[in-house]
Amino acid sequence: MPAVTALYRYPVKGFTPERRDELIVQADGRVAGDRVLAFRFAAASEPEMRDGREYWPKDRGLSLMEFPSLARLRLEYDHVELRVRLSAGERVVADAGLDAAGRRELEEAVTSFLAETPDARRLAGDGILPLRLVGDGMISRFQDRPRGLVSLHGTASVAAVDAAVPAPVDDRRFRSNIVIDGTAPWEELDWAGHVRIGEVGFEVQRPIGRCAAIMANPDTGERDARLLRILTTDFDQAEPTLGILLLPLDGGGAVRVGDAITFDSTR
Repeated sequence: MPAVTALYRYPVKGFTPERRDELIVQADGRVAGDRVLAFRFAAASEPEMRDGREYWPKDRGLSLMEFPSLARLRLEYDHVELRVRLSAGERVVADAGLDAAGRRELEEAVTSFLAETPDARRLAGDGILPLRLVGDGMISRFQDRPRGLVSLHGTASVAAVDAAVPAPVDDRRFRSNIVIDGTAPWEELDWAGHVRIGEVGFEVQRPIGRCAAIMANPDTGERDARLLRILTTDFDQAEPTLGILLLPLDGGGAVRVGDAITFDSTR
């Protein structure tokens, strides 16, 4: 029987995750504590509206898709003190709270870090600088889609991709909330209807189309694997796809490492 083997949430959009033993899935479909902060471009520090919902397009802020060097930064977020600590190797890049002065420190520190990487040229675009750290650090709002959805993939699918390329490929490249074991490669792409994981019932929405973020090595920040091409050529996909999106039912709840996945075809 498939079961949860790892859980992740991403306090700051585009930065390193927190590995968790439990995730709280909210009724709005978002994971509590997930993407509660984001570094946005100067010209995009206010949300857009799509389908009546607040929307923050990922191409208008820092993300691994355009700034793979972000993977070199390690992020720790204190959800009680509302404090962000960023480090690169043994060097602390910034350690600050979310008051006005702390936000400026974090914005300047991330800008200075990126200015010394191969991604520096991307900072020169119109409306990019100064970066703005947005979000209150508590409300989850900076997912890639206006509707909150939970992402899931199977370890066997990632292992199949890893075997196809010389660069190391592990679960971190795909930035899912839920990682499961006990399925065949790509099996989750064929799921339909309703599934239950721990306390939470979900409706399967659709497979996840992937972007250039997955080509970034999660340790070095280098684009060391042409995974978009590999997914379409080696695995005969019409578009590069790995993992699925789930919409919670009945108000959400807790998902824990070790929870079994069961299928409900009658609901």
